[in-house]
Amino acid sequence: MPNSSLLQWLSLVGSICLQSINGTNSNFPAYSSQLKQLLSMSQLQLNNLAFASDAGKLFGWLSGIAAIYLPLWVVLLIGAILGLIGYGVQYLFITNQISSVSYIYLFLLTLLAGNSICWINTVCYVVTIKNFPFDRQVAVGITTSYLGLSAKIYTDFVNAFYSSPTERANAYLLFNSIFPLIVCVISAPLVREINVQKSRSTKVGFILMFFITMGTGIYAIIGSFGSVSSRLSPLKNLIGMGVFLLAPLVMIPVQEKSREAVKSWFRRETTKVHNNTCATEVINLGVVESHGVVKEEDHVQEDVMISGNDDHEVQEEIGVKEEIGVKLMVKRVNFWLYFLVYFFGATIGLVFLNNLGQIAESRGFSGTSSLVSLSSSFGFFGRLLPSLLDYFFSRSKYMLSRPASIVALMAPMAASFLLLLNPTNLALYISTAVIGVCTGAITSIAVTTTTELFGAKHFSVNHNVVVANIPIGSFVYGYLAALVYRDEAGVDGDGKCMGLECYKRTFILWSSLCFLGTFLALALYVRTRKFYSQRL
Repeated sequence: MPNSSLLQWLSLVGSICLQSINGTNSNFPAYSSQLKQLLSMSQLQLNNLAFASDAGKLFGWLSGIAAIYLPLWVVLLIGAILGLIGYGVQYLFITNQISSVSYIYLFLLTLLAGNSICWINTVCYVVTIKNFPFDRQVAVGITTSYLGLSAKIYTDFVNAFYSSPTERANAYLLFNSIFPLIVCVISAPLVREINVQKSRSTKVGFILMFFITMGTGIYAIIGSFGSVSSRLSPLKNLIGMGVFLLAPLVMIPVQEKSREAVKSWFRRETTKVHNNTCATEVINLGVVESHGVVKEEDHVQEDVMISGNDDHEVQEEIGVKEEIGVKLMVKRVNFWLYFLVYFFGATIGLVFLNNLGQIAESRGFSGTSSLVSLSSSFGFFGRLLPSLLDYFFSRSKYMLSRPASIVALMAPMAASFLLLLNPTNLALYISTAVIGVCTGAITSIAVTTTTELFGAKHFSVNHNVVVANIPIGSFVYGYLAALVYRDEAGVDGDGKCMGLECYKRTFILWSSLCFLGTFLALALYVRTRKFYSQRL
């Protein structure tokens, strides 16, 4: 039977596999223009579908409650089945395999598909936080970074097997429906809670994971640029990505087995040395006994002290400000500051990424798929960045607290929206990359921040309440952007808007709100500074 340490790492690998295919809504921009044309939708109707995908998070608290009362593998399969229904029926509809579906049913199916993401995310978060209680930011950051890579992975699959725009739109929906189900069934035995103790052996495992993860991200970014990826066929590009994705599944068990082999060899050598010196110890038995009692007592006292300090150590290592449920949480000023910071920061970034297809089209940019892959790849590094900093600098006096880190990320994101007022493709690439990094980093930090501010006991419900701001923001920001898109000059008979004016006022609004969110994050930092300073 595998030891608990190996099972602990396998649960992390299982979460990585699940997160890699769980960002099904992130590839919406890659096929939104084709979907709009196929179904003859207006920009407002298309925006409502993007909102529906995010609106599924409004019911994410159901998955949080289910995770408390149901086995995690059941929660996992519920999410996979919801995605199969939500995306699968849409696929059957646009491929004319079922009769026409009204727009309202299409909206509800998209909402159902969006909600399926919450169920899988909840399982990954719960397992990762509980199985790595002393390194939760590191573990969560690594797993969620792969969620940011989902759009890139799906795009690579589509590019490898399909070429025409209609086939590509169909393929995205097909893959969105079946990939999560397949991976959930395979990963279900791995993704479970393990009784673990604090161990220094995690250091080697995390360093190995950082190398694998960074290698994956670098390969993803290189493959996102058309000039570079054109040298490889789409199929070879997909195979390369597959090798990097499978690396943790191979390397982590090998590392654990090697570590156990070294420990076993060292234990045998130590036993041999002990046996060889036994005769000498017997000669000095009287002396040993006289001091042995004291030494034994010292060991007992030391064990008692270590045992007595366990709670203190846990409080220091995985300390939380308070353990509260959702009813008390929503009465806290810190919650509403935190909620609004997310609303004016990561949520705006996610809305921008949802509208990336239409934004690129309005600027006359044809490489939407490469742009989506670029945002996905940089979002991957953004989600990983907090883990790297936390792991190597967590005890440094220069390490920023979570709220201070959010302040540092909000400002460049606000500036990036202003950069989008520049008409060049370079400005579009740079802004997309920066927004992807900042959005991904804030999303990763938020998971740990929720735990630290409001506790781990009710995390599954509390965090789903926090991220409920995403569908609200998706509707508000997306709807306003669609109105500006429709009303701006240059709208032709096909309902398309071309030129910078299509999103100019929207970018200015988003930038202003990001700057407002920066000041709110600063206020949250001031209110929680004492708590975080005690943890260093």
